[in-house]
Amino acid sequence: MAESKKNLSPPEAVGRAREQMEQLFGKPVEAVSGFGRPKDNGGGWTVTLELLELERIPDTTSLLGTYEATLDADGNLLDAHRTRRYPRNQYDSTQQRGEDDS
Repeated sequence: MAESKKNLSPPEAVGRAREQMEQLFGKPVEAVSGFGRPKDNGGGWTVTLELLELERIPDTTSLLGTYEATLDADGNLLDAHRTRRYPRNQYDSTQQRGEDDS
């Protein structure tokens, strides 16, 4: 039986999430847009990834999906789901909320 790591570094956790998501969904990861350690996840990680869902020409019209992946403390994928689907050239107004709300 493999020994449990339980102390994955952020780059290790993100790397594991990327590998497993590409394998599971068969789509390349374009970017990592977030990661964290939820207190209720027993030392695991939550990683937010942007996957290329549909490649188009020109590239600015390709469709991307934002996926949230939950990993356990050993870096094994527990849960994954798409939270958003959008064209690559779409402006993300949600990033401006913090600035506009003040």
